[in-house]
Amino acid sequence: MTDAPSPGPGAAPPPEPRQTRDDRAAWGEVSTGESRWPPLLAVVVAIALQVVLPPTVIQGLGPRWLIPAVEGVLLVALFVTNPHQVDRAESNLRMLSLAMIAVITVVNVVALGELIRALLDNSSAAGRALVFASVPIWLTNVIAFGLWYWEIDRGGVTARMLSGHREPDFLFPQMSTPAASPGWAPQFIDYLYTSFTNATAFSPTDTMPLTSRAKLLMMVQSLASLLTVALVISRAVNILK
Repeated sequence: MTDAPSPGPGAAPPPEPRQTRDDRAAWGEVSTGESRWPPLLAVVVAIALQVVLPPTVIQGLGPRWLIPAVEGVLLVALFVTNPHQVDRAESNLRMLSLAMIAVITVVNVVALGELIRALLDNSSAAGRALVFASVPIWLTNVIAFGLWYWEIDRGGVTARMLSGHREPDFLFPQMSTPAASPGWAPQFIDYLYTSFTNATAFSPTDTMPLTSRAKLLMMVQSLASLLTVALVISRAVNILK
């Protein structure tokens, strides 16, 4: 057998072998599953924060008990379906989780809208009460978007456990330095931290959005956080005067 002729001096170099998905970045680590307790606890805190909101900011959502009751039913159903580990890939379980996050988000958006309206209306409820009401709304914003990030990244919680999961929606620092953290995969606390830093800095910090859906979610969260902080600070200044 003769060797293949080498390219001449003017010939183009041979194409480099095509890299696979897992060669392009350190994001191919498969999640081994994670405890459901951290996200469930976050949902419980979000429900509690919405319960303590004053009637002024939730008056358009029906009876005061309705929304916490709906969220509580979804939470119990999710807990009963999978109480310990996030390790089941049934579509109905994911849809239940998304429905619960959507309800929390919609309620918080409505409450934020009512808060903004009341803050701009001098004849509304006492200013101090509205300023204090902004705290649970802002905290719920952090929790809700942390849950969204946790659910969308790479196709969802259970999808990240499969070797063929899609490309990431977020680039975490550990993914850029795989040698420093071999086998690392993001957990709920990583997405909650990303949500908190985005809400405080109004922009990404150490974790970067990679897809359009991630960027859109972070834009919406930053806008909601900015409106809350800006209007509350302006109202608080007027109160202090």
